[in-house]
Amino acid sequence: MFQLKGDERARYVRSVFSRIASRYDLMNRLMTGGQDAHWRKKAIAILNLTSGERLLDLGAGTGDLAREALRQQPTLHVIAADFTMEMMHASPRGSEFNWSAADALQLPFPNATFDAIVSGFLMRNVGNLSIALEEQFRVLKPSGRIAILETTRPRRNLLSPFIWFHMHGIIPMLGTLISGFREAYTYLPDSTEGFLYAEELAERMKEAGFKNARFRYEMFHTIAIHYGERGR
Repeated sequence: MFQLKGDERARYVRSVFSRIASRYDLMNRLMTGGQDAHWRKKAIAILNLTSGERLLDLGAGTGDLAREALRQQPTLHVIAADFTMEMMHASPRGSEFNWSAADALQLPFPNATFDAIVSGFLMRNVGNLSIALEEQFRVLKPSGRIAILETTRPRRNLLSPFIWFHMHGIIPMLGTLISGFREAYTYLPDSTEGFLYAEELAERMKEAGFKNARFRYEMFHTIAIHYGERGR
């Protein structure tokens, strides 16, 4: 299904995440051994957020990154945006931020709205990566910052057999047991292996206009945090 493009891909991704919304956070913890929370802390810390700034959590899911941002900087103005209503409805009650139904390819915000944008496990799912990056560039203020937490296409190394078994054996098994929907958790490894290498995503960020685009690896180079700035 990773070969799907455009509207067809968007419909498929929405249907997948609608079906797993109620178990999404639990599966993230199990798949990563709890490390996903640590990665989110790092992604938010990279943005160096300051009091009163406006942050967009794009493809927010249940709002984990938005909540982490407010833990690190309680005076932020945060909007969590997603295009899957079931994911937003699965968010814990009492979240101290606003929600927006939004498509990453056509953001419903004026130019230069946000001081920072963060996304978690979104970019490999969008129908057009270039447009998604250009839209984020558009709604960032001059000198605004971006952080992208995402799986990255793994290069072959001594750990490759173990990584393959985890992605194609353990994850689909857990997904079937916990969510009852195996297809979602075969889509995850397939979309990871079909996505860009970390260096390639950094280049795509530069093509969209971002300055100082760079990245940090996590989890045996299967996860990367990309970050950069809009520039003045």
